[in-house]
Amino acid sequence: MKAMILAAGLGSRMRPLTDHCPKPLLPVAGKPLIVHHIEQLVAKGITEIVINHAYLGHMIEEALGDGSQYGCTIQYSAESEALETGGGILNALPLITEQAKGGEIKSDAPFLLVNADVWLNWESIQLPTAIKGLCHLWLVNNPEHNPTGDFVLTDSNAVLDKQGQSESAFTFSGISLLKPSLFKSSKSGAFPLAPLLREAMAQGLVSGELYTGDWVDVGTPQRLQQVEQLLRSKHKIKNDK
Repeated sequence: MKAMILAAGLGSRMRPLTDHCPKPLLPVAGKPLIVHHIEQLVAKGITEIVINHAYLGHMIEEALGDGSQYGCTIQYSAESEALETGGGILNALPLITEQAKGGEIKSDAPFLLVNADVWLNWESIQLPTAIKGLCHLWLVNNPEHNPTGDFVLTDSNAVLDKQGQSESAFTFSGISLLKPSLFKSSKSGAFPLAPLLREAMAQGLVSGELYTGDWVDVGTPQRLQQVEQLLRSKHKIKNDK
């Protein structure tokens, strides 16, 4: 299985920390945030990684190189301007899956999609080897900054648009398995991922599960500090054993 890490955002809410450093390279407990993802993906057996970038993207390539220092191979999908999540994935698909001449998808094996600006304990994630529909999402309990959630998780593990059911909705974690065919009708350019997910949900093609471990949407300096404290606390506990 391959993984794609989304790293093309501007990190506007992180300023001034991101004035001269892309958000994925901000240090957390002694190493860049994105490196925590890479190391844990490799520990899961995922050694082929694609990273998209736009803002200060050259710094990401210079810092991570070809991935050999982490035991993986890294390919980059550079964007001259940010293509949003959906457009960024579509632009990177030739690096993720085999395509025939003309752009037709030859393999529809799912790939793991990871938002670079979230943090979670990957040891608690069990990756399915196959999915029935087009997408599989990991959801989390709603944080303070998203109290009404994003999607509803049914008893049969289907994920649906909340459509006003905020009392039973959960928040999208930023971690998902996607099949390339989700983008078969998409056209190049900037576009969000959410409308494609909702369209697939309406067709009953999205499954999911609730992740209840540590998770932080690292969108502000305060939440970056929260991850710092979490990791240092875990490191101290390990050293005390």
